[in-house]
Amino acid sequence: MKYSIFTVSLPDLFPQDALREMKNAGYDGVEWRVVDQGESADGRPGFWSGNLCTWPLKSFLEDAPMIKKITGEAGMEMPCIGTYVNCENLEAVDIAMRGTVKLGAKQLRVGVPGYDGKSSYLKIRERAFRQYCEVAELARKYGLRALIEIHMGNIIPSASAAATFVHNFDPKYVGVIHDAGNMVYEGYEQYGIGLEVLGQYLAHVHLKNSRWDASATRPDGSTGWKPSSAPFDKGMVDVSALLRALKNAEYDGWISFEDFSTEESTLQKLKKNIGFVKKIEASI
Repeated sequence: MKYSIFTVSLPDLFPQDALREMKNAGYDGVEWRVVDQGESADGRPGFWSGNLCTWPLKSFLEDAPMIKKITGEAGMEMPCIGTYVNCENLEAVDIAMRGTVKLGAKQLRVGVPGYDGKSSYLKIRERAFRQYCEVAELARKYGLRALIEIHMGNIIPSASAAATFVHNFDPKYVGVIHDAGNMVYEGYEQYGIGLEVLGQYLAHVHLKNSRWDASATRPDGSTGWKPSSAPFDKGMVDVSALLRALKNAEYDGWISFEDFSTEESTLQKLKKNIGFVKKIEASI
């Protein structure tokens, strides 16, 4: 396997500093975050806003040659581009794909609609499928692969839901990002089941950890529970079981780390996580 980091989890590192630290720690590649973000409320770099390791979509095409240059000079690969474009906005998808081509990368994340339980799931999924047909056509045009991430709060929170959505697409142009950490929040399936049903559509893996903690008591008196991010070695994702399942599925692609826990600094997590995972991989 090869290891990269999705730069959303490096909010207080500038890109060239992030590349240097990743290379020194033993990572093989970088998954750049690309989105037009706002400033953080407190003025400090955050995961979702004010992130220093994020490239704006609005200048992505202009920035791409420089991004490619600094990434290449660092000796790092780009297994996937972590955009936040969505199948509901084909103009943005087209920009993201043209930028990805300029980078020389082959895959990018293209999202699907969210789901909040207030509307018909099947109708939303049907509309999204038609939209993703156009995404797939753009991917074919540019020689790319559009990846849908398994994610809580959207229409494909599980591997089975993802497999159902993508099974009519050409896997050369459409694939799935497996994310066990997201499936702690919603959509957990035994890892082997999920990987098997995804089959040839398994294109990329995100690795993070999450957990559930007791929260306020519900109105009926029962205990409420709330999910949150966790360090790699303190969450509900069984990393050993996941890596073993990936090996059994003969997956030899990229694992891209995300760590939204805040118990340690960015640099501490960057170094600790790869050591933790490589030790497990060596034992399997």
